[in-house]
Amino acid sequence: MAIDTRGETAGKPSGEKKRTSPALFYRQIISELRKVIWPTRKDLVTYTTVVLIFVAIMVAIVYGLDAGFGWVVLRIFGGA
Repeated sequence: MAIDTRGETAGKPSGEKKRTSPALFYRQIISELRKVIWPTRKDLVTYTTVVLIFVAIMVAIVYGLDAGFGWVVLRIFGGA
């Protein structure tokens, strides 16, 4: 069975837009924030550690490639 998931504005011309009141907008924000699954402190520490380690590894790789290519370019074209 098909369900019509289009909103109320589906049949209206694109020129007519319904404005949301600031109070309704705020209530919708609060409603959406209640649906969020917030990480625990342990999860947050784990995620942060993983990100910092990954960034450090990527910095090391980029630095290594940059130094290596620089060394090769200096060997090929000569340098002081």
